[in-house]
This record gives sequence, C-alpha cells and structure tokens, in this order.
Amino acid sequence: MSYRQWVTLAAVVALWCGIWACQPKPGTDNINPDPTPINPTFKTTPLDWKKPANFPDPVYNFNANPLTTQGFTLGKALFYDGLLSHDGTVSCGFCHQPTAAFAHTDHALSHGIRDQIGIRNVPAIQNKAWQREFFWDGGVQDLDLLPIAPIQNPVEMGDTLANVLRKLRNDPRYPTLFEAAFGTKEITTERTMKALSQFMLTLVSSNSRYDKAVRGEGPALTNAETRGLTTFKAKCATCHATDLFTDNSFRSNGLPRIPNAKIDDVGRGAITLKPEDNYKFKVPSLRNVERTPPYMHDGRFWTLEQVLNHYATNPASSPTTDPALRGLTLSNAERTDLITFLRTLTDNEFLSDRRFRQ
Repeated sequence: MSYRQWVTLAAVVALWCGIWACQPKPGTDNINPDPTPINPTFKTTPLDWKKPANFPDPVYNFNANPLTTQGFTLGKALFYDGLLSHDGTVSCGFCHQPTAAFAHTDHALSHGIRDQIGIRNVPAIQNKAWQREFFWDGGVQDLDLLPIAPIQNPVEMGDTLANVLRKLRNDPRYPTLFEAAFGTKEITTERTMKALSQFMLTLVSSNSRYDKAVRGEGPALTNAETRGLTTFKAKCATCHATDLFTDNSFRSNGLPRIPNAKIDDVGRGAITLKPEDNYKFKVPSLRNVERTPPYMHDGRFWTLEQVLNHYATNPASSPTTDPALRGLTLSNAERTDLITFLRTLTDNEFLSDRRFRQ
C-alpha cells in the first residue's frame, strides 16, 4: 500500500472516529444526555422543492431530512460562518462562491486556513440531490456527512467536530436557530450536518438557456448552439450524460502527470485501493462550466479552449485513459461550436439568486 493510500485510509478512520466521538453518550457532557423534549406546539414551514421537468429523479432521501424554511435559514448561517474553521477565517462560502456556481475561481487548488493550499480544485456545489458520492474521489457517500471532511481537513478548515459544536453552543445566535429548525436548542453533529444539507439541497441550477429551450419555455438554440449540441451528444455525452451533464462515474481523461509534482494524486484509487482505479476522478457536471474555471481536478486549465485542446490532441497516449476517449477527434469548427453550446448551460438566475448569498 502506498503512502498516499495509507494517509487516505487513516483520514477515513479519523473521520468516522470523529463522528462517533461527537454523538451523545449517557453520563457525559459532550452533548446533553437528557435532551429537552420537543415542544408539542413546535412547527416548521415546509420549503417548496420541485424536481425540474427535464431532470431525472433525485437520489437524496428527503424523508429523512425534510426541507423547511427554518432548516434552510440555519444551514445558510452555518455555511457562511467562519466558526466552522479553526481560526475563524474560512467558511464553506469562502471556497464555494455563489457567482461561481459555488465553486472557487480565485485559486487553482483549494485555499484554507493560514493560506494553506490543498491538492485539488474546489468543485461546484449544485444539484447535490442527484449525487450519491462526493468529492473528486468519491470518498464520502452521504451528503449529510460531506461537510465533515473539509471541517477536519488540516489544510482547509482545520478544526474538529467537537470543537465546532462547542463554539456553536457558546454562540448566542445558534441555540435559537437550532430550536426553530429542530424543536429544541440541542446542537448535535446530526442536526448541524442536516441543516447544511438543507441549504445545499436548495442549490438547484436548472434555468439556463438550454433548459428553457428543451422545456419549451424560451427561444430555441441558435444554429451554432445546435451544431454544438449535436457534437456534444456524439462525442461528450457518454460521460457528461443526461441533463445533469454528468453520469457521476469515475474516469481517467488522460491528463499527463505534471513534472516534479509534489503529490502523486491517484484519485479514486486512494479510496478503493484498487490499482485499476488509479488516476480516475469523478466526472464533473458541465452546468455553469463557463463560470467555474479553472478546470480538471488539479485546476491546470483556465479556459474551455485549453480543455478541448487537451481532448483534441489524443489523450489516449496515457495508459489510464477511459475507453470513451480513445480515438476522439475534434475539429477546430467542432471545438468552436462546442464552446458556444456550453455557454448555453450558464444559469444566470441561479448565479444571481440572492436567497443563496450571505
């Protein structure tokens, strides 16, 4: 087992130990062992959430975490609060910015506390209700556990769940917000994570020009955009499938290793420990792709032209390249039309929605 794989395995073990350590234990003061009964008159306001007509069914279990106005309000407050980081300087919203589809365009790689730099590009947060696995390597399989990883990552938010819960309990704002969302003032790991999920689940991008055209709600695509869509369906849709524009699989797109790189990032292989999964990364959605540079798991490309040039110059030279890319050709005209089409996936309503801003 490589050093990278040992580190990943240790991180996973630490993650689950952290979750266990932060759960209620009778006879301890970690979390109130005798939680206050929920007020029988407690009520929340259901938050309206509708599946876009051109989307497949979501996979998130909304029955286990019903969306409410109060849960959304709490989740939004948590999302933008630096208390979730060790030194108070980094919130979820620090790296996931609304105008960039909740991605991060300021740095090629994640940027954490004390100006530390991570090893991967920050992925966008949109349409999470349709995903079962998260991060570039799929290392988390439950949206309700997703925030734990950045909170406890030493180069991102660099804190512990126990310390975050302590800070939230000592903050005069949060007991009231938790009571409004969950019926009592108890602040637990489960409630904190579910509130964050409620906020993230509302981040649905489905009103681009493309969406309105296919649903008959707006003008048809132009000739150039239609040509781009035709090329896309023929040469890109194997991986970027359905109107989510991802099949949520893990693939290698033949990126050459960067010379003298400090870290040999094997991606999915570090999670599964299977050699055949080395250098595979999750296929990202192309929604709002115009607004989410840089591209690839390591942020090596800053323009869509650079991305398509990579695919047009035979990435199959790498032995790990996915079979879907072998033999792929893209003419200059096809590249131009593809970029024209990809720009129709920009959802300005989503990017400018003030409900999601701090």
